[in-house]
This record gives sequence, structure tokens and C-alpha cells, in this order.
Amino acid sequence: MSLKNVSPTKTLAWKALLSHFDSIKGSEIKNLLNNKNRIKDFTISNGDFLIDFSKNIINEETIELLLKLAEECDLENSINKQFEGDKINESENRAVLHTAVRSSKKNKIYVDGKNIIPEIKKTREKIKEFTNDILSGKIRGVTDKKITDIVNIGIGGSDLGPNMVIDALKFYRSKLNPHFISNIDGDHVHEVLEKLDSETTLFIVVSKTFTTQETISNAKVVREWLTSKLGPNSVKDHFAAVSSNIAEVEKFGIRKNYIFPMNDWVGGRFSVWSSVGLSVSLSIGFKNFEEFLNGAEIMDKHFQSSPLKNNMPVILGLISIWYNNFFKCETEAIIPYSEYLKKLPPYLQQAIMESNGKSVDRNGKKIKYQTGNIIWGNTGTNAQHAFFQLIHQGTKIIPCDFIGFKKALNKKNKQHDKLMSNFFAQSKALMMGKKLKQVEEEGKNNNKDFDTNPFRVFEGNKPSNTILIDKLTPSSLGSLIALFEHKIFVQGVIWNIFSYDQWGVELGKDLANNIHDQLNQNKIEKHDKSTEFLLKKYLKK
Repeated sequence: MSLKNVSPTKTLAWKALLSHFDSIKGSEIKNLLNNKNRIKDFTISNGDFLIDFSKNIINEETIELLLKLAEECDLENSINKQFEGDKINESENRAVLHTAVRSSKKNKIYVDGKNIIPEIKKTREKIKEFTNDILSGKIRGVTDKKITDIVNIGIGGSDLGPNMVIDALKFYRSKLNPHFISNIDGDHVHEVLEKLDSETTLFIVVSKTFTTQETISNAKVVREWLTSKLGPNSVKDHFAAVSSNIAEVEKFGIRKNYIFPMNDWVGGRFSVWSSVGLSVSLSIGFKNFEEFLNGAEIMDKHFQSSPLKNNMPVILGLISIWYNNFFKCETEAIIPYSEYLKKLPPYLQQAIMESNGKSVDRNGKKIKYQTGNIIWGNTGTNAQHAFFQLIHQGTKIIPCDFIGFKKALNKKNKQHDKLMSNFFAQSKALMMGKKLKQVEEEGKNNNKDFDTNPFRVFEGNKPSNTILIDKLTPSSLGSLIALFEHKIFVQGVIWNIFSYDQWGVELGKDLANNIHDQLNQNKIEKHDKSTEFLLKKYLKK
């Protein structure tokens, strides 16, 4: 077995953490902050990133025991195995090398005896050339008009990654207008097509197997729309593909030099760094795309080489396990204070929940402890006027990650200090709260007798991490995404699960194919009583 198989609950550190939890669970964060070394010991800096994890119900002993847990679970060796190309995704017999496709190193990484670095460099050069040729007008549509719009057709990681990154980096956009088609909902497809000029649009079909139901169905609808306007020969000038199934792509009508490869050692939800990022490169220009890759590599180097106690992804991963497995918190909120990052929480939902939503360990045995977190969130300050009520005054402990930037992007932005004032205030308010005595005192000072005093009490002691970054750039976004990717890995190692397979998405797809065949034949076969009832009602439409 590539990764060491250790049940975390059997380790000495886990047992010590259980005992330690009983002694610290009632502690007040604001009192813990009185330790003179708290800020120095509970912050980590790397480049233009600063992580402050001092506003947590932890102390030096907590961190020490969590690090011992990581040591007993063989985390450091596991990190090296991932970067070196060991087949740590054992349930699918694959290496996990999304870190390799964003690497600038010239060293060798072998998969099945083949050095994959030359292929990575060749693909990146092809993305660069294609991007530059589209943007310069060298590559044009069938009627010799310049391409003005691109449409990414994919689903899951083939949609969420490029969609989020392009939206986050729209400040750096090229002259192209990006669009996305993902849902098999036909209304969604036609809403996108109505905005487009067939003569100036390039469609990029992203599917590793070129058999993904939603993606290929949508691609066929788009092809029919295009050829009805420009004729059958237009496909070769208006379609590109990212796939490993060359035969099916060519059969679809896409020319060979417009096909970009996918590798089975890059999982879909971690694939934006690869050819799947073609739409990103086109939307922000190759130079910015390369900066995006370089930013991720900066975090990769930090993760691989930093001592565990000074390692951002390691510390964030361990703190998350602390709340998940000892405080029994089930959710985590991710709150970026930038409207550019409004798609980051749903992107991380897939990355984290598809990775660590597992209930069997690496032995294939049922797990008796809690694994994957439920991830949710929205941008600040919007979130403050929505679900923050529950975080502040609800009955649940919901750890939060606050993400903010020192500098605004737009020179005309005069409100950045107001935005960041809320950023700093919310984590303080969650920690400090407002006790009944303080509420009553405020009432006296204002000469008011409040009957509503209990309703204006904030319990406080709500934990959070603060991620403060210099500025939202392609590089810093790359580092931010890589930070969460490595956090996922840390948690998967500790929980003794395979983070890089996704069998959980297969059952529903298989059943959908079966039901679709029955709907086409207008003949409903035996199902459970509820499904049979619903299908019969549907056929009576």
C-alpha cells in the first residue's frame, strides 16, 4: 500500500486529544489571546500570505498533539509520495499529480516508467500558442471573422474550476467574452446560445472520456445550432476539445490540432491547472494563466518543504479535524471579502466534499468516526446580511475562514477600507460576543429599559481563521486554491481515506441512464413505489 494505513482513533495522539479536549473545550478564545506569545505562535506568513489562527479554541498543547497525530499518521512521507508520483489514489490505481502540471521544474517525475514532464511542457506550449493565435486573430472562424466569444462545455471539475477562476480574475480579462454550459437543462443551453454570434464563437468541449452524458449531449445541441447557421464544415473551425479520447473527438468533427490532452493522474476537481484551463488562458491571456500556475507552485513548495508546525495547509487541515472530530462540528463556512471570489465557496464545495466525503477507510472498512466537512459560504458583506445571524446567535459552532485582501484592484474603489473594516470586525465579533451585562449597560447609558435584552446577547467564542493576502492577482489566486487543495490532502491522510476517487457520483448517473431509456420507450419498468409513481406522473405531462 502506497500510503501508510493508520486509523487515527488508534493513535496515542488521538487518545491524548480526547483527554485534552475535555480540559479546553470550555475555554474562552479572548482569554487565550492574553498569552503574550499567542500571535507570534499562532500566525504563519509565506510570501504575500498571512494566516492568523489565534481566534480558535486551541492552545500550544492542542497544536502539539495535533502535530503528533499527523506524525503518527505518516503525513510527511505521504506528502512526498504524492509529489513523487506514487499511486496514492489506490482505489483507481492512479498517481495524483495536479501539482506536476503547474510545476516549472525541469526535474523528472515518472508514471508507469515514463517521465511525464516533457509531455506537460509540450501541452503548456500548445496552450500558449493556441491562446496567442486566437487573441491575435491568426485563428479565426469559418467566415474569417475574429473570435470574440468562447464557451466552455463541461461539468463538475471541467466547469467549476474554469468558471470560478475566470470570474475571480475578470479584472485581468482578455478581449474575449467567456460563457459556460454545464447543466443538461436544455433551457440553460439555449439561454447561452441566444447571446452568441455563431461566426465569432469558439466552443471548447471538456470531457476526459468524451462520453460524459451532460457534456456530450450539450455539445451535440450546440453543434446542431452551429451547423444550422454555418453549415457542417464549420465544426472544425469553431470547436476545440480537451479529452483523452482522440478517436471520439475526431468523430465529432473536431480537428486534431484543436485537441488538448487530459491525463488520468489529474482528477477532474483538480484539473484547472491542466488543459482544462484552456478557457482560463484564453480569457485572461497566457501570461496571466502562467502566473496563476506559478502561484500554485509557490504554495506547493511551501507545503512540501515547510516544517509541519509552520505549514499553512497542515495547520488549517489539523484545526479543521479538531473541530470536526472533537467538537463534532459538521460544517465550515468560507467567507471571501471580495465579490470577485463569489464562486469560490461552491468551487471548494466540490473540491472538499467530493474528495473527503467517504465512509470507508483505506482498508475498505466502515469508518466509525466523522470524515468530510459540509462546506458552504458566500462573499462578505453579503453574507453578513444573510446567514451570519445563525453563526452569531445560533446553537451551532460553525468555524469560519475569512479571506481578505489588503489592496483593492480598481483605482476608483473608495470603499475598500469599509469592506475590510467588516472583514476584521466580523471575526472579532464572533470571538468577543456581547454578554447580557454589556447589553444592560448600553441600555442604561441610553436611558432605555430594554425588554429585549436577552435577544441582543451574543454568546461569542465562535472560532475563525483569517487569511490576509496582499492583493487578488493570478498568482495569489493560484496559491489560495492550492492552499485548500493541500488542506484536503492533509485531512484525507489523517482520516485514512482515499481523497482522490469519486465513486459516489456514479450510482445516480447509472440509474439516470436506465430511467432515460425507459422514458424514451414510454415504458416504465419495475422501480420502488415512489419512483414508479413519479415517473408515471411525469409521462402524463
